[in-house]
Amino acid sequence: MAQIEIRESADMVGSSEQAYLILADYRHGHPSILPGRYFTHLTVVEGGRGEGTVIRFGLKLGGRIQEATADVTEPVPGRTLVERVRDDRGTETTFTVEPAGPNRTRVTIHTRWTARGPLGWVERLVAPRLLRPVYRQELANLGQALVSTPSRR
Repeated sequence: MAQIEIRESADMVGSSEQAYLILADYRHGHPSILPGRYFTHLTVVEGGRGEGTVIRFGLKLGGRIQEATADVTEPVPGRTLVERVRDDRGTETTFTVEPAGPNRTRVTIHTRWTARGPLGWVERLVAPRLLRPVYRQELANLGQALVSTPSRR
């Protein structure tokens, strides 16, 4: 069994606090930055803001739509959100938000899971090519949202 990891980061204009608020808001903020080309929906099942939230979403990759349910935790409130998919592969996506200078933020999306079965090696080759553009667009959308959202100080 092989571990697959995909990581994308971007520096953007705006406060890390505001970026985190957008990411942790699963009712309005987070869905607004998801690329529609890749996500069919994001529905809040329980909660809605950060820790304790349960979400359901559809992801279009490689011509298939994958439905998933995930539990959200905040290992480092204000800095790190983790979405753990309820699957047998240990799939989790971590969003890390860090200050990168005056009014600048660095956001990293990092997903990891275990490839299983005889075609796991194919998944290791194909998955990064499919997911990196999704993460790049999501980060670009977050950057745009930061620029267009007034700072809440």
